[in-house]
Amino acid sequence: MSSDFYKTSILPFSGIIIKLCRAYTNSQEDFEDYYQEVCLQIWRSKKNFRKESEWSTWVYRISLNVCLTLLKKKKNNGRHFVSDSLTAEETEENYAFSDESLSLLYDAIRKLSEIDRAIITLYLEEKPYKEIAEIIGTNANNIGVRVKRIKIRLRKILDGKIN
Repeated sequence: MSSDFYKTSILPFSGIIIKLCRAYTNSQEDFEDYYQEVCLQIWRSKKNFRKESEWSTWVYRISLNVCLTLLKKKKNNGRHFVSDSLTAEETEENYAFSDESLSLLYDAIRKLSEIDRAIITLYLEEKPYKEIAEIIGTNANNIGVRVKRIKIRLRKILDGKIN
C-alpha cells in the first residue's frame, strides 16, 4: 500500500474505522488485526470504486463488511487475517481504550446485534440517517426508528437492567 494512498484515502477516515473496529473487538490485539485488514481491503478494492457514492461512504461500507466478515470467521474458525502494529498517528486515536467511560460505552455497544453496532457507531460519528441507510442498505426512516430503539437498549445496558 503506498503511503500517499494511505495518507489521502484512509487516514482522513481513520477515526470511524477505529470506532467500527473497536465496536466489533474485545482486545487490543483483535482491534489492531481488524484495523489492518480494513485498510488492506480498502486498498485492494480502490479500483472497484465507481463514484456512485461518496468515498467516505465506500470506506465505511468496506470497514463494516470487513468487521462483520472477521467477526463471523472468528466465531467459526478462529483468526484468519493480517496483524501488524499500528503507526503512532493511529494509536493517538486509540488511546480511548484507556478512557473508562468510553470503555463502558463500547462494552455496551458490543452487546448489541452486529447491524445495530454499525448503526450506532455511524450515528455517533454524526452521519446523517440517509448516509447510514446507504451504508447499511435500508432507508432513512428505518434508521431513525432503529437509532431510537438502540439508544433505549444502550441506556438499559448501561443502567445494568439488561445484559
